[in-house]
This record gives sequence, structure tokens and C-alpha cells, in this order.
Amino acid sequence: MAFTISPSPRVRRSPFFSATVEDGVASFSPYNHMLMPTGYGDPEGEYWRLINGVSMWDVSVERQVEISGPDAANLVQILVPRKLDKLKVNVGWYVPICDHRGTIINDPILLKLEENRYWFSIADSDMLLWTRAIAAERELDVDIFEPDVSPLAIQGPKADDVVAALLGESIREIKHFQFKPMSVDGIPLMVARSGWSKQGGFELYLMDASRGYDLWQKIKVAGEPWGIGPGNPNAVERVESGLLSWGGDTDDYTNPFEVRMERYVHLDAPDDVVGIKALREIHAAGIKRHQVGVFINVDGQLEYIDRVSELQMDGSVVGKITAHAWSRRLKRNIGIALVNIDLTVGKTVEIVFQDGRVADGITTELPFI
Repeated sequence: MAFTISPSPRVRRSPFFSATVEDGVASFSPYNHMLMPTGYGDPEGEYWRLINGVSMWDVSVERQVEISGPDAANLVQILVPRKLDKLKVNVGWYVPICDHRGTIINDPILLKLEENRYWFSIADSDMLLWTRAIAAERELDVDIFEPDVSPLAIQGPKADDVVAALLGESIREIKHFQFKPMSVDGIPLMVARSGWSKQGGFELYLMDASRGYDLWQKIKVAGEPWGIGPGNPNAVERVESGLLSWGGDTDDYTNPFEVRMERYVHLDAPDDVVGIKALREIHAAGIKRHQVGVFINVDGQLEYIDRVSELQMDGSVVGKITAHAWSRRLKRNIGIALVNIDLTVGKTVEIVFQDGRVADGITTELPFI
């Protein structure tokens, strides 16, 4: 059964929308009040293009929350339970943002543009509202807004060659999570070595929405020698790589320790950091859940679904699969699960799917690849 998304001013189109339509986009998903392309009608080809070649993604739904002003650095530290004193200008860090309970409510990349100017490149939640509320609560002198910034990702083992052809050989010197301001034919960009895949690549932060179509076309031309084509943050590759999907792998009670983000939480962060006291208590008491992988023994190839399926042992619920997929590289069905802390790897579990099917599985380490 086919469905359509009714137009609404509350669901915005990206600066690359017309280019993605022209290139055959077949599906969208709402994300941060925008439409995110989720496929171009060839899942197999799009997957292998990412693994073996190079793919371009409209990820402008990764909106930016800009924080600037005299108290910007102070506010950013209050929002993040990771000590930021060593974060340098033109560097981005992966950070958790937690509420007062220690529950993770976003997992953005924090980019430091100037000493008192930052971007949070956010996952799918209303961080602009949260950030403004905390700033007002603490009576801080800051300006908080959504800038005209729209990321476009170029991912895959040949991404360096494409971006070098577009912007020059100097991009090869950009290290992981570093970024620098650049431009191509007057199109202003912030170019970062980052992206939601383990295949490597760049994100080009477009800073003029009116030039979205132009940038898309220029990347297509630059990438032709390497077979570039459109794609999207690939669901199968992300399960294989064990990448966290906030809101998919997490629920309203998930803390960073449960989803392998403990290295990004500094318990000696300042006492005024939102959620730090709760995180210290959670850490001292010991977590109740953790993430594992699951090999799923079921006939056929599972489609990617980020829909919860129960895990059981001896008739008791011990966790849930938060995403599963057929791994084209492993040639088997795999899943990411959030389970009781005493459920370790190498254990046989029973999987109860939402459609009533039941299958066996074996827990394993993450990532799969």
C-alpha cells in the first residue's frame, strides 16, 4: 500500500529537495520538521555504492542550533556532560545531551566555530527549545537560533577523491571531526570530515539555502569519474557498524552508559552541568541495561526495521531489539538490542516480533563489522 505525505508548512523541504526529486528520490521520512530522503528505489545498489564507492546524501535535516555571545561557552558546557576545556576552534566533538534525570535527549556533533560561537548539529529532537529554556533559566547572555546551514554528506571509500576534485587537495589534510570554511564558485561551505557511516567521508555544511540545487549538481559533476550517486544514511550499514540512532535505539529512560557512550561522559564535569549529578548516581549504582548485537536465525531476509521486538529467555522478557536488517556483507540477519545487564554475549535468546513470529537468536559484540 502506497502512502503520501500531505504538504504542510510544519514539514519543510530542504535546499536540495528539487535536486533529489530530479534524481529519483522514492521515499522520505520526517526528521526535525523536515523531509529526509530515505531511498532512491535501489536499496541494493545504494548500499554497495556506499561500501565500495561514493554516495551523496541530503542530510539537511541535521539542523544546527547556534549559540553565540558572551556566555556561549558557559552555556554549552552546562548542556554537555563532557568536559569541553580542550575543545579547539574548527574541531567538532560527539557529545551526549541529557536531561536532569541523566536520560539522553540528543547526541549531536558539537562544532566550535569561535571562542564564543558554537553549533550543535542535532539528531531528531527540539534542541532549540531545550537550549533556550536552559539559557533563560540560568540567565545567560547568549543568542540562540537556527542558522541558514544545511549539511550534505559525501560518504564512502572514494569520498576523498570526489571532495578533492571539488574543493582541492587540501581537504585531505582535514582530520576526523575537524572542519574548515571553504567555498566553491561562491557557494559558502563549512567542510567537515564526518558523517553517519563507518565508510569515511565529509559533510559539506551549506550556508546559503538558495544554492542547494547548484551545490548538488556540482558534486554530481565532480563525482562522475568515481560513479557517485544519491543515497541516504544507510540503515543496513549503520546496524552492521553499530552506530547509535537516537530515538530508535534509545527510549525515555536510556542513559549514555547503556548505549556505549560512557567515554563521552566526564563525571568530573562541573556541578552545574544538566544531568551530571544524576549521571554520577547512575554510574555509582551500576547500569541496569546495555547494548549488544544479535544474530537472528529466521528464514528469509529481514528488511530494516527500527521497530521494537521483544527478547526473551525462559519465558521472561530480557530486552528488546531496536533495529534489525539483513547484512549483505555477513549474509545473515542481525539486530541491535538493549538488554538487561546480566545478558552477556554468546547467549541464546528468543525473539518475538511484533507480527507474532518467533525466532532464535544469539547475542554478540557490537559492532558486527
